[in-house]
Amino acid sequence: MTGRPLTLMAVHAHPDDEATGTGGVLARYAAEGIRTVLVTCTDGGCGDGPGGIKPGDPGHDPAAVAAMRRKELEASCEVLKVSDLEMLDYADSGMVGWPSNDAPGSFWQTPVEVGAARLAELMRHYQPDVVVTYDENGFYGHPDHIQAHRITMAALEMTELTPKVYWTTMPRSGMQRFGEIMRELDPDMPAPDPAEAAAMAEIGLPDEEITTWVDTTAYSGQKFDALAAHASQGENIFFLKMGKERFGDLMGMETFVRVKDATGASAPEDDLFAGLR
Repeated sequence: MTGRPLTLMAVHAHPDDEATGTGGVLARYAAEGIRTVLVTCTDGGCGDGPGGIKPGDPGHDPAAVAAMRRKELEASCEVLKVSDLEMLDYADSGMVGWPSNDAPGSFWQTPVEVGAARLAELMRHYQPDVVVTYDENGFYGHPDHIQAHRITMAALEMTELTPKVYWTTMPRSGMQRFGEIMRELDPDMPAPDPAEAAAMAEIGLPDEEITTWVDTTAYSGQKFDALAAHASQGENIFFLKMGKERFGDLMGMETFVRVKDATGASAPEDDLFAGLR
């Protein structure tokens, strides 16, 4: 062995994404002595401003929001014991269909090869053994999530590294349970229209298609606290409404699809580092 520490690199789109999809594995592997590298691609400037001011409303200042969210991201990383935080600082592109999608300098408008070249440099520097990002639809179709997927896969092609590569996902059984809990918490929540319900039904994967189930129950408190660190976006982080105990019950298992592997580790697996240690 080279003596270089085993390294996990998670590539996310916005501040707070690191906690939602990978907070458990970041905390767990940090506790196990693995170097954890978080790459956040955008500045989060399309998030809510102080007092819940929405993008496009009077008084919303993307630069001020980005500065606030960077501090929250740093606090989240401290909770999760992330070893290294790297920010590409592209302008947040906003939700699909927003005018900010087309803004010059936004992440969505950045050529894939440009973003990928920057990420490839970070990969060469950190030499990750495991890389985690989103699937080709960004899990739920957000432009910046899709772009994070694209630059990650392109960056891997630009390097000679052969890490295990994973895409985040959710089991359909878990998505169903999540919907039930949300209705319990808010009985007056209107039922989604048929088109929305059909789209929601396509999020995640059938349980049998998931290759990797990582038990992070012991770290669900850290994951909850990391999400809570993003206080300015609390209105949008519906997981926080569950409370820690129910959150841990629902969010204690993080699931992935393994898309690249040179170790020969069998699947399904319960460890992103299976075959590496």
